Amino acid sequence: MDVDAIIIGAGACGLMCAVQAGYLGKRVILLEKSDKPGAKILISGGGRCNYTNLFATDEQFISNNKHFSKSAFTQWTVEDTISFFETYGISGKEKTLGQLFPDGKNAKDIVAAFTNICEDFGQQIICDAQVMDIEQTAAGFEVRFEKGNKSRSLKAPKLVITTGGLPIPKMGATDFALRFARKHDLKIIETAPALVPLTITGKDEDWYAQLSGNSVFCEVSNDRISFEENILFTHWGLSGPAILQISSYWKRGEEINIDLLPRQDILELIETERKSNGKLMLSTLFNRIYPKKFTDAMGKFLPVEKQVASLTKTELETIQKTIHLFKVKPAGDKGYDKAEVMRGGIDTNELSSKTLECKRIPGLFFGGECVDVTGWLGGYNFQWAWANGYVIAQNI
Repeated sequence: MDVDAIIIGAGACGLMCAVQAGYLGKRVILLEKSDKPGAKILISGGGRCNYTNLFATDEQFISNNKHFSKSAFTQWTVEDTISFFETYGISGKEKTLGQLFPDGKNAKDIVAAFTNICEDFGQQIICDAQVMDIEQTAAGFEVRFEKGNKSRSLKAPKLVITTGGLPIPKMGATDFALRFARKHDLKIIETAPALVPLTITGKDEDWYAQLSGNSVFCEVSNDRISFEENILFTHWGLSGPAILQISSYWKRGEEINIDLLPRQDILELIETERKSNGKLMLSTLFNRIYPKKFTDAMGKFLPVEKQVASLTKTELETIQKTIHLFKVKPAGDKGYDKAEVMRGGIDTNELSSKTLECKRIPGLFFGGECVDVTGWLGGYNFQWAWANGYVIAQNI
């Protein structure tokens, strides 16, 4: 077949690249290892698909080169994403913190939009395609793959690798891009699970386990960053949006700080009650703020069964420190099985920020999660994927 490029990986970035190439009159073929395109799109947001974030800029991304993402986000903006989906009948509805979901539609509609456009443009998607070998030729690249126990090959002047990262192996996650990069001596920034729940073991394990299912609004921080969102206690540790966010900035052995009442001062609340109703039990005050199960659990650290008027200065200091500077030292994380994304990846110094073309291998492009650019929770990583797909399409 006479095609302009072969795209390996029909996820968010690969599908957008194929569509944008179609707009430009370019012909591509997508090879997808899974039995359907957009597998990770389909499970995102519980099937609802938080497809971008109104506040997305290069500031919400982690990379060894914090400036690398600026070019892609200048070329393809959040407004471009919104306009693109609106063109195909998908309008956005903001949930929280700028997170945009399809209004009245879901992840299946997002994937269907891409597959329908690909069909309109004649962009072929070959699923259940296991890439076996890639060879550079004088005219570009030859990709050998297997489908249905039959070996096939394709040739094209340009090759695009958008195979994602390591999270959620059961959805077909693969280290294909990383293996290919290493084979060609491209530098890899150390990878790790990101946006991932954190585990607690040892003497505090049972305390966290008894709170399983309870959610508390907190500010979670370390010496690099802070996030204000809910945390969720689980039978193995901590999850919820705030924990997933901080996990991308956490390394094994480090502590994280949790302010269990970020928008109020617990001592001011106690003082107010002392003046009006000193006989009020601390537990009663806590029950106004937290789930009862959480209040009961705090009895391990605090005198919750004392009246607020009888709390000593030392007890008040302990309450202040416990509520506003609750320290946690996670044992680890839940790994790639539970991670939303992968941190690290192909070193951005190996790529042109303007085109995403590999500097040392002309005609080769990498995009999406396999590149060392990792976004926050809340639609940011999809925005990176869409922007990458657009940028690569302009240059193949």
